[in-house]
Amino acid sequence: MIVTRFAPSPTGLLHLGHAYAAITAHESGDDFLLRIEDIDKGRSRDAFILAIFYDLKWLGLSWDEPTMRQSTRMGAYAEALVNLKARGLVYPCFCTRADIAAEIARAGEAQHFDALGPSGPGPDGPLYPGTCRACSRDEGLSRMAAGESYALRLDVARAAALVGPLTFTERGLLHAVDPLRFGDIVIARKDMPTSYHLAVVVDDAHQQVSLVTRGEDLLAATHIQRLLQALLKLPELIYAHHPLVLDENGKKFSKRDGAVSLESLREAGATPADIRARIGL
Repeated sequence: MIVTRFAPSPTGLLHLGHAYAAITAHESGDDFLLRIEDIDKGRSRDAFILAIFYDLKWLGLSWDEPTMRQSTRMGAYAEALVNLKARGLVYPCFCTRADIAAEIARAGEAQHFDALGPSGPGPDGPLYPGTCRACSRDEGLSRMAAGESYALRLDVARAAALVGPLTFTERGLLHAVDPLRFGDIVIARKDMPTSYHLAVVVDDAHQQVSLVTRGEDLLAATHIQRLLQALLKLPELIYAHHPLVLDENGKKFSKRDGAVSLESLREAGATPADIRARIGL
């Protein structure tokens, strides 16, 4: 049985790109799950969760209950984080974004990656130069105890050496996993026991998801998530990354850029059939 999921963040209204992702996931498996990824406490809103439910039902989609909310799963993420810490795979990073940018500029290592290789931002932006990796354990604990802000980063080189070579399956083809090209990713913060990468890996396993369909802008993240799956001894998934739905200017739809919402299209008279036609489904 193939289990798929649609996992939006309730930080705005759904747009055409979300409609494509949701319908694709719904039609690609036997069981379809909805997960609300609401770990961003500052931007998540209950009103947007209700709007997600309404939009999906309007599109004719149904899903297995109950609907998971990541905000209720902090204990599971903390447990996974403890697992990684116990093996010496996590270290505190006290660098601000400005610190990281300055170090990259100083060292001439402004490496960025997109889903296809070097050229644009990867799943977490610029390649972290490893500034805090060499800090001693005592120094890290002292600065944390003093109340400094910090992120917890995964020592990717050590983690990759621990699990050995990995692959992931994308549309029937095996791809070599190369997490080193993304540097030491953030997997938690001072006030948050998880990151997107850690939460999604833990939740996919908990919900027994077997096929992940999502936009090709998240293909790069698969390298990181496959590494976390191996470290936590979680099931390997199958992936199918699809093309992005683009606006009239050739840019991907984005809530942050004020993309036209499904709600506004519906209020303007659009039907679910109109939405499907517009996104080519």
